[in-house]
Amino acid sequence: MSEQPRSGTGHGRHIVPLVRMTARSRDEPHRAATPLELFFDLCFVVAVAQAGARLVHAVAEGDAGHGITGYLFVFFAIYWAWVNFTWFASAYDCDDVPYRLATLVQIAGVLVLAAGVPRAFDHADYGIAVLGYLIMRVALTLQWLRAAHGETGAARSTALRFAAGLVVVQAGWVVLLWLPDAAWTWGFLLLAAAELAVPVFAEHRHETSWHPHHIAERYGLFTIIMLGETIAAATVAVQSAIDAPDESAALDKLLPIAAGGLVIVFAAFWIYFAVPIHEHLASNRQAFVWGYGHYLIFGSAAAIGAGIEVAVEEATHHAHISTLAASLAVTVPTALFMITVWAVHARHFKRGAAQHLVLPVGALLVLPTSFAGHWAVPLAGLVAACTVATGVYLVATEARAPEVRR
Repeated sequence: MSEQPRSGTGHGRHIVPLVRMTARSRDEPHRAATPLELFFDLCFVVAVAQAGARLVHAVAEGDAGHGITGYLFVFFAIYWAWVNFTWFASAYDCDDVPYRLATLVQIAGVLVLAAGVPRAFDHADYGIAVLGYLIMRVALTLQWLRAAHGETGAARSTALRFAAGLVVVQAGWVVLLWLPDAAWTWGFLLLAAAELAVPVFAEHRHETSWHPHHIAERYGLFTIIMLGETIAAATVAVQSAIDAPDESAALDKLLPIAAGGLVIVFAAFWIYFAVPIHEHLASNRQAFVWGYGHYLIFGSAAAIGAGIEVAVEEATHHAHISTLAASLAVTVPTALFMITVWAVHARHFKRGAAQHLVLPVGALLVLPTSFAGHWAVPLAGLVAACTVATGVYLVATEARAPEVRR
């Protein structure tokens, strides 16, 4: 085996056939997402789109309870599959031939998981989804074993605990397939808790050398993918208006929804990327809370797009729900996104009560717009835009304050 110089992005370097897999440094300069990681993320678009489509169908048909529950379960599987690879790659990406091949196998598992989303959502048939996880887990477990082979001491023990934890939890999912359907709800919750516990168990004595800036970038890029679902939904709204038999009437209802949806996603982007979160990620204590909390951030961001599609369905009389219910499908995930971004992500950089209150108050003000009929989505967008403007004003005011005092 040969040693390989580490680069930031993977652009313009020769791929070495085989290197010794050892931990990368947390202080490595210019560390950024690689093309392979971006390719991996892109493949999750399929799974997210499948989950969103199922949520739209369930809510539009008046079965919101089943839709939301199914979405929470399925989205956790999508989110956790992405998390497993992302944190491993941040610590051990060596980008040689075996590493790339193992990652491509994981991508194949992601696509199998995506193919199993409809069955899992509609019929609680998780067989295909578990098979997708099994494919991903075989590759990732071998990666952790390879890391253990390249490490010594505490780092080697951590890698072995990760591998053992993955095997045990994955065996639990396989066993759960053989149990009665009634066992799935509690079994899912138990195994989801076990999944979350594996990193805590594995790293309680020695932390892997994930890179703060790299992790922050990876989560930011995945947030953009989630927000992209909302852009797609706004496009569907415009297309539906253009294709409607009574185009002028449809435009009156759908263009405000499309415009409001775009403003919401623009505001969500601004809110999320307003802080240098890598400065907060100093250790696992901060990183675990931040990383796990992104389940709600990612899930609500993608659900905004699904909600806009529901609003479109209701406006074109293809949904069997009230206008209020369709509006709530947009405003609730928008408010949830704002409050969870504040709680998990942004509050660490807020100064003073006014800055801390901007996002929570904005989230609360979004909810009453649900009662504005077909103007609910554009009004929610207006509130989101005002929230951003207020935050920008307060930060600018604070920045000018030292100059005024001088």
